[in-house]
Amino acid sequence: MRVDVLGNKLDLTPSIKKYIDDKFAPLGKMLSRFEYGGEIVLFIEIARSTKHHKKGDVFYAEATLELPGKTIRAEHFDIDVRTSIDMVKDVLREEIKKFKEKKQEKYGKKREKNF
Repeated sequence: MRVDVLGNKLDLTPSIKKYIDDKFAPLGKMLSRFEYGGEIVLFIEIARSTKHHKKGDVFYAEATLELPGKTIRAEHFDIDVRTSIDMVKDVLREEIKKFKEKKQEKYGKKREKNF
């Protein structure tokens, strides 16, 4: 899985890029069997919602994952950029689990009928 990161109104430091790579690497392992049609790409946007606000939910994280037959998208606003990234990762992980369960149910029933 390839991870493309975009920073908007925010400087993407090497530590933030490494943090993103470390957090989303396990999702790539979950999706390895769906890469038969090509490489799966995860687009992540990290941004400050506004430049003049200093308090509140200032940081924004959004992730879009294109899977065969489905697009998964998650977003979160928070006080801390790392918390936003963590919450987006958690939402993506749950959606990927649902997607995998649906695929297993669909193809598992076909296999049972053949036997």
